[in-house]
Amino acid sequence: MDDTAGAADAGPAWDFEGRGVIVTGGSRGIGRGIAEAFLAAGARVAVCGRTEPAPDELPAAGGRRALFVTADVRDAPQAAAMVAGAAELLGGLDVLVNNAGGSPAVAAADVSARFVAQVVALNLLAPFYCSQAANALMQGAGGGSIVNIGSVSGLRPSPGTAAYGAAKAGLNSLTRTLAIEWAPRVRVNCVVAGMIATEAAADHYGGDAGVAAVAATVPMARMGTPRDVAGACLFLASLQASYVSGAVVEVHGGGEVPPFLTALEHLRRHGG
Repeated sequence: MDDTAGAADAGPAWDFEGRGVIVTGGSRGIGRGIAEAFLAAGARVAVCGRTEPAPDELPAAGGRRALFVTADVRDAPQAAAMVAGAAELLGGLDVLVNNAGGSPAVAAADVSARFVAQVVALNLLAPFYCSQAANALMQGAGGGSIVNIGSVSGLRPSPGTAAYGAAKAGLNSLTRTLAIEWAPRVRVNCVVAGMIATEAAADHYGGDAGVAAVAATVPMARMGTPRDVAGACLFLASLQASYVSGAVVEVHGGGEVPPFLTALEHLRRHGG
């Protein structure tokens, strides 16, 4: 039986009733999928970003809609104020998901110093700032869970997005270090996302043909979905993962088929 589609569509039955959850960058893409999954599991959810969407555009699920707090999490005071404000609105903070991130593709030889600083700030410093503020609240309130959203770009070379890959590699290290420093009350883990099909994927990969070509390089024969990433976040934030901390969990469909195997297969099929 092929259960690939079911893995993408079926929602895990986690119970976060009454829990307070912050998802940075949670109004679209992977972050939106994460926010909706926690809402469906009963959580009270706040998302943040620099621009507030219309109320009816905020994530919603399970008869609940996410709250929104305006903040540029690259700025330490704004990040701290966002966490404090969101926690007050939610009635407490149990889970922080550091999802905000990303980078356009620019060749390393051409990129400006300002661009590099902004990419590193968004993908490494912002999670640090938000986590510091969240930890301060969680330590005094019985504990909590922080989940960072990483990328396969932090595990392998990242041509075209060198600063992004370096920042995501740093996020893996940060995860492991904070897990030690903030134990036992606060658990810190990282979900390493592979190639995920979001509303922007077609543009990023050059249309439907590009998406299909990329999906063909994944052993699971498909790109991931925001819900795949959300499922890992729900697990890591749950009591079922109460002894999991400092983990870097790879959600990438098996990674990428090694190029030499692809080349050999081409030779077998076409000769040469």
